Order: sequence, then structure tokens, then C-alpha cells
Amino acid sequence: MDHARRIGLLRRRITKAGLSGLLVTRLPDVRYLSGFTGSSAALSITRRSTRLFTDGRYRTQAEEEVKGAQVEIVTGPPAIAAVQWLAAQPGMEFSGFDPTHITVAELSRFRAELPSRFRRTFLTSLAAPLIEPLRLLKDEDELKLISEAALIGCKLFEHVLHLIRPGIQEIEIAAELEHQARLHGAEGMSFETIVASGQRSALPHGKASTAPLPRRGLVTLDFGIIREGYCSDMTRTVCLGRPKSDERSAYEALLEAQQSAVAAVAAGVSCAEVDEAARSILRKAGMADAFSHSTGHGVGLEIHESPRVGAEQKTRLQPGMVVTIEPGVYWPGKFGIRIEDMVAVTKTGGQVLTPAPKALIEL
Repeated sequence: MDHARRIGLLRRRITKAGLSGLLVTRLPDVRYLSGFTGSSAALSITRRSTRLFTDGRYRTQAEEEVKGAQVEIVTGPPAIAAVQWLAAQPGMEFSGFDPTHITVAELSRFRAELPSRFRRTFLTSLAAPLIEPLRLLKDEDELKLISEAALIGCKLFEHVLHLIRPGIQEIEIAAELEHQARLHGAEGMSFETIVASGQRSALPHGKASTAPLPRRGLVTLDFGIIREGYCSDMTRTVCLGRPKSDERSAYEALLEAQQSAVAAVAAGVSCAEVDEAARSILRKAGMADAFSHSTGHGVGLEIHESPRVGAEQKTRLQPGMVVTIEPGVYWPGKFGIRIEDMVAVTKTGGQVLTPAPKALIEL
């Protein structure tokens, strides 16, 4: 990862915003800018220097991981040390902070630790995020890791198909997915694995339970893995036995909607247009009310990142963005279906990163 380049791009944004420096406390942002993966850190960036603050538990780890920043080990809270260091730099007037990731209590505590002349004006709330626009566009290294994570997910899906049978508990399927993920080099799962069968498939976030899989019915699998910090996300719905006519027709309509949205992914297209590509198909099929969430979201160091692919979302897709396309339909007490791919935006369209089969699989 070219952390020096990322910091350089951020410095331009800091200068353009009229700031002397920036306080970074959000750990995914710290990792993005420096490579540090620990659970306690803050980053201070000025127009000329970058310093990472962490505690003694991470001395060796920080020395090995951090690129493009000096490391300072502190005994107190790293964020307070980062604020104090910023205020002590020559020529520092204002340091920005992202108000969406610092609480009112934290801000009050930071200001209390500053010299009195700095307490009111030194820490300045950002009018707009500075790091998020950089993280939106994945570079080649990031795309490689995300693609690898997605392909591992496809292998896990193929493997677990052989285990899905009536009577086995949902948590057994989830456990096998997670075990195999580790064997394939995953750091962990992107989120708590969803295995929802029968009537539970109508739960959009139906985390795996002790419920046994039914003799006949739909099973939704939604899972992802973390590969060197980068997440994957995919969903497939399969059927135990032969599907009922309403299940089959709903699946076919949802698959058409999902494929329509995938085909709509292209540079310059708004997120709302992609969402509408899926929603319009379901509207025509009389299933609009059963689609109760957005069509997708960005994926990277976090499982949910910008942009959001939903109605009225004006963000236009750009090459380097990675989004999910995951329309779903749910009828409580009956069944639900969701199909999800990860798609990388390219100069010529969209590249599907999760090429696992999407036609309805009957087991």
C-alpha cells in the first residue's frame, strides 16, 4: 500500500480547507493512512509531518506496520497526545477533526487538555469529510485484496453447498463457512454470518440460529471474509427440494432485478439510477413493497462504506469504487430471497467480483 501517496493527497485537501493540520481518531482511517492495525491509536497530520500515537502494547507492531509516519508511544490516551502534539507545532492555527467520529464528550476532553489560548478555536469541525473521498476510490492494491476476498467467498459458497440438507442447524452451516474461511487465509468474517432458512429467510438480517433447516424451503446465505483488512460480501439463496410456484416466480423476478442493477453499474451513473434499475423490475412484478432496503453499499476496509446505492442518492459512480448490488424481497411468515454481488466500477462499466452461480439451485 502506498501510504505516503495517500497522506500526500490528504495534505492537499487539508491545505485547500484552510487548515494547518488534521486529527484522525477513526481506526479504519488510521489504518488507511499509515498501515497500523492496532486497536488504540490516533494520527496527527500537518502540512509537513505525520505522527502516529499509540500505547506500549503496540510498540513492536507499530514499528513493523507504520509507513509514512513517525511513531510515538504514549502512556495516556493516544488522541489527547495527538491533539497536544498538533497544538505544539510551529505555525499551527487550526486543526480539523471529523465531527461524525468524535463525540461531544471527547471533544470537550480534548479541549480541556490544550493550553487555554487554544481551547476555543484550535479544534475546528470539518465542513465535509477529507478522508472519505480518498477511501471511496480503491487503488490497485486495494482492488487486488478485495477481489481475492470475494473469490474466497465464492469458494466457501461452493464448499458449503455440499453440507446444506434438511435437519442441519443454521449455526452448523455458519460454523463451517467460518472454519473454511480461516483455512483459506481469512483474518475473520466481515460481519456475523447470516444463514436464514424457511420462514426465517424473510428476516433481512437473520443471523444463524439453532433452527434446523426445513425439509423443503429457501435458505439465504449472506457472509463475507476479511483479507488483509479488506472485506468481501456476497449473498445467495438456494432451495431445499423443489420450490413452490410463488417462490420460483419471486426468485426469477429478483434475479432479473439484481442483474439489471449490476448491468447499470458504470462510471458517471448515479447511485439512485442503479437502485432504480433494480426497483423498477420489482415494481413491475408487483413486489416493490417487499423490497425494504437499499440496493447496495460501498465495501473496503469496512463492510459498509460510502457510497450508498439507494433512492435519491446523487453520488455518481467513479472507476475504483466497489459496491454491492443486493436487492431482496421478504414476506414475513412466508419466505425471503436476496441475491448479492460485489461490483468494481471500471472505465468501461462494472466488473463482478463474485462470479458464483445465481440461477436458483435446488438441493
